[in-house]
Amino acid sequence: MTLGIILLLFKLVTPQLTEAGQAKLEKMVQERDALTRQWKESESKKSGIFGNRTKKDMIETNEWLERIIAKDNLIMDELRMIGDIEKTTATQTGEDYKAIAFKLEKDVQALKRAVAERDKQLEEKLSERRTFEWLSLILFLVSLGLGMILYKKIFKT
Repeated sequence: MTLGIILLLFKLVTPQLTEAGQAKLEKMVQERDALTRQWKESESKKSGIFGNRTKKDMIETNEWLERIIAKDNLIMDELRMIGDIEKTTATQTGEDYKAIAFKLEKDVQALKRAVAERDKQLEEKLSERRTFEWLSLILFLVSLGLGMILYKKIFKT
């Protein structure tokens, strides 16, 4: 991977990283930059006859490239780990919201049952009140009827 791609990935992921993760990645990128400088120095070495590169020079250059690739792999592993952490955190947050929503749904159902029971109690109270009103009316009419009968007996005689 080239340094540009790594830096691009680093910049995309950086806002989501923790402070420690950022510091670790920043250090790894700086180490990679140092390795790249050393590779460029080894690339410019020409210790052969007539200023040509020797086999030893090329081996040294390849060793620097291998170190750069190893550092790139470490950086990518770190980025993947951070991505997994972010994914786990997002999944956990989603599960938390689901649990909260489920609890609230249960609370709503309990409140609906309580309201339904309260409505049923109100209907029973209204029914008892109507019964009492009818009984009161009947008692009033019976009393009125008895009163009229007594009035007629007392004043007729």
